[in-house]
Amino acid sequence: MYEEEKRQVAIANRILAEVGLSNGVTASLGHISMRVPGHPEHFIVKGRGYEIDALPRIKPEDMVVCDLEGYRVEARPGAMQCFEVKIHSCILRDHPEIMSVCHVHPRHTVLMSTLQKALKPMCNEGSAIVRKPLPVWNKSRLVQTEEDGAGVSKIMGDARAVLLRGHGAVTMGVSMEQTFMTMYNLEEQARMNWQALCAVGPDYPGIPEELLNETNPSRTELDHFKDSETVIGNSAPRVGGVWAHYTKMIADRLKEEGL
Repeated sequence: MYEEEKRQVAIANRILAEVGLSNGVTASLGHISMRVPGHPEHFIVKGRGYEIDALPRIKPEDMVVCDLEGYRVEARPGAMQCFEVKIHSCILRDHPEIMSVCHVHPRHTVLMSTLQKALKPMCNEGSAIVRKPLPVWNKSRLVQTEEDGAGVSKIMGDARAVLLRGHGAVTMGVSMEQTFMTMYNLEEQARMNWQALCAVGPDYPGIPEELLNETNPSRTELDHFKDSETVIGNSAPRVGGVWAHYTKMIADRLKEEGL
């Protein structure tokens, strides 16, 4: 069931390890899910119960199909849902427009949430994510119950991310790419906040609001771009090469492994 979708989700989970969001001591922690296109009552997520339970080794056959209550619909023998499946099921149930959810324990994000330091925009990458204070689920335990999963979903609201104090973060999006990139950029913002805190102290500056409010001109209005095919018809070149790069890398690696 859903073999191609399982492959896509396996690739996404390996990417979490590849970019350092789930590696080292957290190599077996974290998961990204995808609602099955055309079957909104089901989603696919990493499971538990493998001989080597680590994201860098996840295979398509290791993926688990669940329903929106977090119950297992399909899994390989001996495998179960990830322990915090309620993060995924509750958010996907409460937000029908959302197609993907991610939870990981990025080191700098965990650190800043433990220190209870609000993240400031420190660079272009991900500045919109932290422009307003992120909601915080003020608990550190695993999100395993319906009550806790619903609590995380409720506090998340329409935000793209929520912090779990001392426990990482949760992001959601209309695609796995958006969900992943939000988490990846969130960790970059947290890392730069931590570096600034160490370098300057608690009163370090971020990018001021007036600079965040500045907008870029349309490329079609700039003379030096008018003859470029990429902007004819008011279109624009795709700039989301990070996700494409890593999905291709991991897909090629799976082929090399005969998977």
